[in-house]
Amino acid sequence: MPQAYSVHSRVVDAALDSTVVGQPNFLTTQWGLVATASAEGTTEARAALDGLYRIYCYPVYAFIRRRGYGRQDAQDLTQDFFVYLLEKSALGRADPQRGRFRSFLLGTLDHFLAHAAERAHALKRGGGCQFVYLDDDAAENHYQLAARMTAEKIFEARWAAALIEAALVRLRVELQAAGKGLIFEAVQGFLLSGEDASYQQVADRLSLSLGAIKTAIHRMRSRYRALLREEVARTVATPGEVEDELRCLRAALVG
Repeated sequence: MPQAYSVHSRVVDAALDSTVVGQPNFLTTQWGLVATASAEGTTEARAALDGLYRIYCYPVYAFIRRRGYGRQDAQDLTQDFFVYLLEKSALGRADPQRGRFRSFLLGTLDHFLAHAAERAHALKRGGGCQFVYLDDDAAENHYQLAARMTAEKIFEARWAAALIEAALVRLRVELQAAGKGLIFEAVQGFLLSGEDASYQQVADRLSLSLGAIKTAIHRMRSRYRALLREEVARTVATPGEVEDELRCLRAALVG
């Protein structure tokens, strides 16, 4: 099992073991983004589509690559797919009552690829829509980490990693806004259980006491777990599905 997935699985385990209280935030779900993106021609629609693409372009790219497409074709098809989500035929199947957004996206992607050839000319490679978040080398490196998995397993593993990254980004932004950006950069490795340095080394580097560093790491871990659960909550229809989805994502990372 590649190290990257082992580290991510421990992070999901941490969220499963979390004692964070309170209900997850269901106000801005991925279903909501899809609904907003269906309002063609509006600024909100473009922002919603950008939001979906930013988070899920890597899982989609990995799935397409595993289906046998080359790097350039997979990049083009990844962009085309998110434009395709704006089509009413695709959005009509986006029913949050049917369960997980992950399942909807994977099913829609499978259908999209089944008709990719006949749709290529109509879309004209995104219909003029250009996305900039998919880094060619990064996307390929992520794909190669799990290239022996099935397309579905790769998609699920990259999906879990995308949610983990989204939680990390939110935590970084929060701490930078609170003037704690330097502390976050110094201790973020401990959040993923991949830091080689000791607490004392980090404390010395930041000219802080050992106790202060331990407290900072404890608080960041607690907040990180809460944010990860919120990210998962945004992809399911009801609060009761969060725990099961976390278990599914953990299985995807260790599988």
